[in-house]
This record gives sequence, structure tokens and C-alpha cells, in this order.
Amino acid sequence: MNAPSSSSRQIVWPSVITVISAAILIGAEVFGAAFAGGWALAILFGLGDQGAHILQAVLFALGVLVMTAFIRAAQRVEPFFKRR
Repeated sequence: MNAPSSSSRQIVWPSVITVISAAILIGAEVFGAAFAGGWALAILFGLGDQGAHILQAVLFALGVLVMTAFIRAAQRVEPFFKRR
């Protein structure tokens, strides 16, 4: 059997910082919209405080999915590691 290769990976810090910075900016917008949207929809449909919290939680969960998809797509464009 062949021994595992001894190639190491090096972190590409400019790519990591770029993706994290973009994720912070986009995350603030996504999660802010989730909370404001849940509140606004609850008022529009007369759902009360509990309905607002439920809508906010659902929209927050969708925001987590959006952010996960963003980070994965960003890693394809800006790889975090390179082989030496």
C-alpha cells in the first residue's frame, strides 16, 4: 500500500478575510431583514407577538441556509487553502 502523501496545506489569509468580511456584511442584511420582515408580516396579518417571533425564527432559519450557501460558493471562488 502507498503511504499517504506528505503534502501540506497552507491557509490563504487574504481569501479567508475577504470571505469573512463579506459574510459579516451580508449576514447583517439577511438577519436584519429576517427580524424586520417577521415583525412586519405579523403586523400585516394580525398574528400578534407570538406569531411575530415564530415568523422571525422561520426567516432566521432561512437566513442561516442563505449564509451557508454563500460561504460554500465563496470558498469555490476564493479557496481557503492551497497546497505547497
